[in-house]
Amino acid sequence: MDLTIKVIPRSSKSEVVGAMADGVLKVKVAAVPEKGKANDELCAVLARHFNVAPRDVEVISGQTSTRKRVRVRGR
Repeated sequence: MDLTIKVIPRSSKSEVVGAMADGVLKVKVAAVPEKGKANDELCAVLARHFNVAPRDVEVISGQTSTRKRVRVRGR
């Protein structure tokens, strides 16, 4: 399943906030957006949310943007 995600880096905690009005899933991550740390944290948060292994979540576009396309396998 492919999702469009709006990432809020440097948040107080990492969590899935919910869907925005345009259907984009909003996710807060505590990690800083440097050297892929926020992307790694995003994958971990989504893996927990969808109950899949972290290796089954990958950022397929938007690696340096706050708006990303993410693929979740195994659901």
